[in-house]
Amino acid sequence: MFLYACNVTKKVPDGEYLLTKNKFEYTDGKVFSDEIPDLVAQKPNKKTLFVLPLGLIFYNRANPKYDTILKEYMTYPKEMRNQKLRDSLFVKYGHKEYLGRNLFWNRFFHTVGQPPVIYSDAKTKQSAKSINNRLINRGYWDAVVDNVVKKDSAAKKAEVSYVITHKDPTFIKDYFYNIPDANVRNVYERDIKKSLVKKGQILDETVLEKEITRINDLMKDEGYYKFNNDNQDIYFVADSLQSRKNVPVTLNIIKDSINTPYRRATIGKITVSVADKVNDVDKLPLKDSLRGIAIKRKDSAYKLQSLWLPIILKTGTLYQQSNLDLTRRNILSMNNFTILKASDELRKEGTPAERDSIVDVEYVLKPLPKYEFSVATDVHYSQILNFGFSPSVDLTTRNVFGGAENLVTSFSGIIGTTKDPKKDDAFFNAYELSAQTSLQFPRLLVPFKNYWKLVPKRYSPTTSLTLGASVQNNIGLGRINFNTGLSYFANVEDGRIQHRLTLFNTQVSLTQNKDKYYDFFPGDDDIRNKIFKQYALINPALINSDAAYDEISSVILQDAAFISQMLSNDPQTLYTFLQSLYNKDRQTQDVIISSLIYNYTYNEMGKKEYKNPLFFSGKVEVAGNVLNILSGKEREDGVVSGNSKTIFKIPFSQFVKFDFDFRKYFSFFNDKAKPHTLAFRQLLGIGIPYGNSSSMPFIRSYFNGGSYDIRAWVAFGGLGPADSQLDEKVRSYAMDNIKLTTSVEYRLPLNNTFEAAIFTDAGNIWGLKDSGFGDQFKFKKFISQMGVGSGFGLRINIAYVNLRLDMAYKIHDPNRPEGERWVIDKIKPLQPTVNFAIGYPF
Repeated sequence: MFLYACNVTKKVPDGEYLLTKNKFEYTDGKVFSDEIPDLVAQKPNKKTLFVLPLGLIFYNRANPKYDTILKEYMTYPKEMRNQKLRDSLFVKYGHKEYLGRNLFWNRFFHTVGQPPVIYSDAKTKQSAKSINNRLINRGYWDAVVDNVVKKDSAAKKAEVSYVITHKDPTFIKDYFYNIPDANVRNVYERDIKKSLVKKGQILDETVLEKEITRINDLMKDEGYYKFNNDNQDIYFVADSLQSRKNVPVTLNIIKDSINTPYRRATIGKITVSVADKVNDVDKLPLKDSLRGIAIKRKDSAYKLQSLWLPIILKTGTLYQQSNLDLTRRNILSMNNFTILKASDELRKEGTPAERDSIVDVEYVLKPLPKYEFSVATDVHYSQILNFGFSPSVDLTTRNVFGGAENLVTSFSGIIGTTKDPKKDDAFFNAYELSAQTSLQFPRLLVPFKNYWKLVPKRYSPTTSLTLGASVQNNIGLGRINFNTGLSYFANVEDGRIQHRLTLFNTQVSLTQNKDKYYDFFPGDDDIRNKIFKQYALINPALINSDAAYDEISSVILQDAAFISQMLSNDPQTLYTFLQSLYNKDRQTQDVIISSLIYNYTYNEMGKKEYKNPLFFSGKVEVAGNVLNILSGKEREDGVVSGNSKTIFKIPFSQFVKFDFDFRKYFSFFNDKAKPHTLAFRQLLGIGIPYGNSSSMPFIRSYFNGGSYDIRAWVAFGGLGPADSQLDEKVRSYAMDNIKLTTSVEYRLPLNNTFEAAIFTDAGNIWGLKDSGFGDQFKFKKFISQMGVGSGFGLRINIAYVNLRLDMAYKIHDPNRPEGERWVIDKIKPLQPTVNFAIGYPF
């Protein structure tokens, strides 16, 4: 604070004032209060974390004698900034005593700092005028904006207050349209319900401008290529002769010359050239044509078909701007070319009608380098992996077979620290190494030609073939994974609808050192020891033998007398032991999953025509049916899972799985620069094992908690299954077949960088059938078995990254005894469940 008080006006000239604050006073409501501050021409020096203007303090740290020298020095190109240039400036400005000095710290402070913002009376008046003009533009024709300046001559500081009075806005009394061209009028009337201008609205010019843009896009997608090219064909007239508060508004779409009516255009010549420079197009030796598209190449590195496929346009069809946009996106998505030229223009030769109605299109594409190499690393933090980093190396090989196919080969690893019950100070004790290769085709890889007649090119269909392997180790409990798959992908309606069909997705997971499980999960080990000690009273020889833990557990479960005794004397311990065995079977199983997967996505987010967007994702997965036909002998697949058929002596899973994710977003205060948002999410998942499987495999099962789920519980944090009363240390790692999660979040922007949120999450996991400890889903009980948590969060938007910090508290804990499940009175405000993540939770 002392630095701040002594330093900020150091370089403010005498008779001038440092602008320290802009205040905004609203006499009749904060209308457009988010927009108005941005209209001010002069803003005070920025304060770091809302506290100190560090930029100004740094700037003032530079010696005032050097200000003029440094300002001129920084105008020179970087390569010229050296000691010789500094010495010449010292001589120029009469400071020969500084010859040879590099001024490093002065240059540093001058560069990273921010000069003081000197109050300007002219800019203040201009700012008030700009605010007033914006309010008039937004429909407040009688608004008044005054400014009051408070100057402190001793401190050389000034504050400006803008006093804003909106008064009553002007409304649209009636809305009419005047469109003499019958064809244009018919197009407008067909979509008139989508008009942004309506009777009874405030007469907001920004809305009128958006309506003009909407009409332009509509007409250009109906073939009117030259529509409103000079921005003079569409205009609104407001009749304010009778009233300034309720005025009729008329839309006019009138061409300058009545003798040359609007004409629909069609696509003419389509030319695609592959060249390094635009000027090389006429020199290209290979000139071909495929289905009406002229293709020029310098060589045959790219097949004709690969250059024809992304072009949505077709000669003779109606001109539509959306098809040109989609063609451009298709070319870029191939990741094989940069677009040197993308032109569409009316034909320059032929009859007058042809010159006015035929659009010729040309694309000049420059191939990207054959190989692209990239290195990256990520830093991780989660409840499971306490700390870790992930180095990765990617190599992209383009145009592998001449059809713009890309081969992406990745090598990556995760090296991290996880909790070791035996070593509290363990560091970097977990790792995963993986290799993945993906061959991407910008077309459907199918055994029949002309597939585009069934799946049109405008759907941008692609194919991906993947193959990968990984080795994982967690405190000795390791896993080896192999995966391969073939997927087809298609976009519909400009990406609003997406289809993905994974024809086969095969994963092989092999667990190493299965008995190490009890080192990693001490809660399960405690209950195992407790049961083993009790059974040692009956069969000490078995407990003291060299038999594996699984073998001993199997013998215990088959001892009907012992089980009956436990059910009578201590059923809770027995049920907890069974849950621990379910946990171990699932998390250490060897399994093959070979499935057919279909994903459907409907997404209105990011589409400007949807103010309250909807998102839906549905997924259906069917696994194991083909392998069931090819299966071999049965073998034991875990202690409580029973025997399973195998392929190459590895059990395979059979199940059908449904996942549904529904999200709805409602925006409020849309007149503000950043509206508020109410976000709602409903998640439903059901996995149904059958045939060769008695339970869902570990990597397809559901669990609770974490930054993107029910945030009051950490991942595997003790919520569920259902309202089970088992020991939390064992129950925490339980997984099940049904998941239901509901989340509501209200997002409140604070400024361009910070956003606050309040939220409530509710949900749980259940089984399709009772596993013996009350986890079965029942319609009469599931509401009371929901875990509920609420909290608040802060989001920081930096460039394109959204950093999220959420703090949540348990409200209803179904795994506590009845009568103690509402835990609002037990909340400790300073001990929330903290979630740090990147991106919104939904």
